[in-house]
Amino acid sequence: FSAETLQARREWNDIFKILKDKNFQPRILYPAKLSFRYDGEIKAFPEKEKLREFITNRPALQETLQGIIQVEIKG
Repeated sequence: FSAETLQARREWNDIFKILKDKNFQPRILYPAKLSFRYDGEIKAFPEKEKLREFITNRPALQETLQGIIQVEIKG
């Protein structure tokens, strides 16, 4: 992998570990996309911003990833 790819993959490490501990079956896809199982479906995110948007309306995931992904609550 290139240095950029390795760095991008490392950026998912903290989130990956938490999701793994909570049995979300996470994977790092090539080159640096995070995927995990949620409600019986596999969700994939190429960047943290997309993950942040996804968990905005999912309180269980917000709680799970609290402190690692900052979510802006709109309301």
